[in-house]
Amino acid sequence: MSAPTRSEIGRPLDRVDARAKVTGGARYSAEFTPSGTAHAVLIGAEIPSGSVTSIEASDALAAEGVFAVLSHLNMPKIAGEPHLIPSIAGTTAHAQSFFPMQDATVHYAGQPVAMVIANTLERAQFAATLVRIGYREEPAITTIEQGRAQAYEAERIFGGFIPGRAERGDVESGLSQAEVRIDRTFHLAANHHNPIEPSATTAVWDDARLTLYDATQGPTATRLTVADLLGVPPSNVRVISDYVGGSFGSKAMIWHHPALAAFAAQHVRAPVKLALTREQMFHSCGHREEQEHRVVLGARRDGTLTAMRHHKLSPTSHFDDWAEPSLNAASQVYACPNYEGVYRLFKANTMTPTFMRGPGEASGVFALETAMDELAYELDIDPMELRLRNHADVDPESGNPWSSKGLKECYARGAELFGWADRDPRPGMRREGNWLIGTGMASAIYPVYLAMNPQRARARVYADGHAVIESGAADFGTGVGTIMGQVAADGLGVSTDVVAVHYGDTELPNTVAAVGSAGSGAVSAAVHTAATALRDQLIAQAVADAHSPLHGADPAAVVVRDGRMVLRDRPDTGETYAELLQRNMMFDAEALGSWNPPGPDTGHGMATFGAQFAKVAVDPDLGLIRVRHLTGVFAPGRVLNRKTARSQLMGGMLWGVGQALLEATHMEPQYGRWGNASMGDYLLPVNADAPDVDVEMIEVEDRVVNPLGVKGAGEIGLVGVSAAIANAVFHATGQRFHDLPITIESVI
Repeated sequence: MSAPTRSEIGRPLDRVDARAKVTGGARYSAEFTPSGTAHAVLIGAEIPSGSVTSIEASDALAAEGVFAVLSHLNMPKIAGEPHLIPSIAGTTAHAQSFFPMQDATVHYAGQPVAMVIANTLERAQFAATLVRIGYREEPAITTIEQGRAQAYEAERIFGGFIPGRAERGDVESGLSQAEVRIDRTFHLAANHHNPIEPSATTAVWDDARLTLYDATQGPTATRLTVADLLGVPPSNVRVISDYVGGSFGSKAMIWHHPALAAFAAQHVRAPVKLALTREQMFHSCGHREEQEHRVVLGARRDGTLTAMRHHKLSPTSHFDDWAEPSLNAASQVYACPNYEGVYRLFKANTMTPTFMRGPGEASGVFALETAMDELAYELDIDPMELRLRNHADVDPESGNPWSSKGLKECYARGAELFGWADRDPRPGMRREGNWLIGTGMASAIYPVYLAMNPQRARARVYADGHAVIESGAADFGTGVGTIMGQVAADGLGVSTDVVAVHYGDTELPNTVAAVGSAGSGAVSAAVHTAATALRDQLIAQAVADAHSPLHGADPAAVVVRDGRMVLRDRPDTGETYAELLQRNMMFDAEALGSWNPPGPDTGHGMATFGAQFAKVAVDPDLGLIRVRHLTGVFAPGRVLNRKTARSQLMGGMLWGVGQALLEATHMEPQYGRWGNASMGDYLLPVNADAPDVDVEMIEVEDRVVNPLGVKGAGEIGLVGVSAAIANAVFHATGQRFHDLPITIESVI
């Protein structure tokens, strides 16, 4: 069937949720307060390791308005043991293989050990201060320096999806062939997500049915995970997530608070709201773990890589082997025949780390691209030329062709926009007053993750000419609702002005949690399938209708323009959807679309690529670094909305400024807890830190990843920024920095 001639896809339309958000009309999960709602407040462990020896709750229970104090002494036992499963799987999505308040053991500081429920938030908060908890403390391990001696090579990481070791060729042989070696060790501080909306859940029981208003990236993931923990049928759990105030990975997996809210509501027989505080967000929803990377590169004098060794060391929890997949995509950037990647872990007193924007790629590419820049200077080769000489024309891991790439085009366009050819390659040569000026660049890569189960959406056209598209996907700031309307309009052949979108509810057709830049591809594929199925259904009805101007026509000869079905060669012959439905006394027509993602072996390498460029100014006396300009060019496949995609990419690039220069969560080893768990002490870039930013997208056709060729843009904007900035700081000062963030103290 022919597609409509005017495509709504790609247009830079405003977000469908914009007005509600800027006027205050949007209601977030913590703003749902059903009649009789009680409030729950969590009490976190004050020690990082040991056990709870006593809980004295009598004063709290005697306080005004308090309904209950729950702990391991009276908390219901969970029905199913949690097992870490990444939310892209489309099944349960337990964030860690541990659920709190089931026994007296304390695994990490801040772990929930009690929960107070009262009729107001203030009373619950006050009563929480009255609960006296005794502990038996044991020695804790919380940092790399403490745990290094206990490190082991992981068999598998990432919920078992990724091997702990990957090899191709013979690294030792490749290093022996090298004429130049770079051997560097990098350290990256732990980071926390800090979305503007802390996580929150409101739980409401109606007999055996549970409704959760939850801040989540995946309503279905919340539904399946909570049902598993409570031992109730998933069909008895409804999750509503109308608006989500950011996530960056903290709401991708399902942590303990939705189920705890449900247990609390069940216990007090009233709706219960459980909203995490800002401080609790630092020890309740995962983080990007502290990391140490060692990168060894071997190359010939002409710049050809002969070997690459990349080892990573990081802490994980006592119950999961988790590490950001920092090595995997990084191993695919360049055509190096000999490669070895190894993840080493040690058990620490921490919750299981989790996804954080650019999860793995942002850290692994920083180490690799900084080392590549050092190699370029060692060989006296332009950094971009070195990358071009090692360009991977096929996937180095599998030898398969790329489903699409566009990296060379990104290099070329980025260099043109940035003015790369005009730079003096010698470090420390350019000054503006007391400022040293430098420029740097880096490659960017992010894998294309495919959902593991069918993705569904529903399309409906009404007799008045309006349409509705429905999907259970959550929009946590990425613009999913907007692109749903555009894809539906494109498939139906109507204007976006007549399309309404419904999403964020498990009562709607299921799509996978929008994680790993997979959301736009999965949702758009489902919506496209539903919309085109409905379009074809109505065309078939028209050509079979004796009263239609299209009666007897070949359906393949019919196109739809602005809601009017017409003959391609005779556009004056046809009728609108509304006319067809009204004549047949039909109030509406609908179709359910289901897209089955390709299996894991597509015969192609699948990744999104880009190129990052940075200009910095460094005051060597004060240690100040100011990023003055960022340029990023990316090849994310087909672009569904150029405005929202640009916004996503720019947001990632600005985040890279934070990762490079500011963001660090500091562990206090003697106490085993985060020392700066607040927005007053965790440094983030603000408007005054934001440089000029150029963002461009190069559309590349991809016939493998999904029907529309969408590869996603949510993560790739961050990847490579910190390396480009670090390389620019070297170019400005002649001094290398291998630790993130690069602080004033380290520059001085």
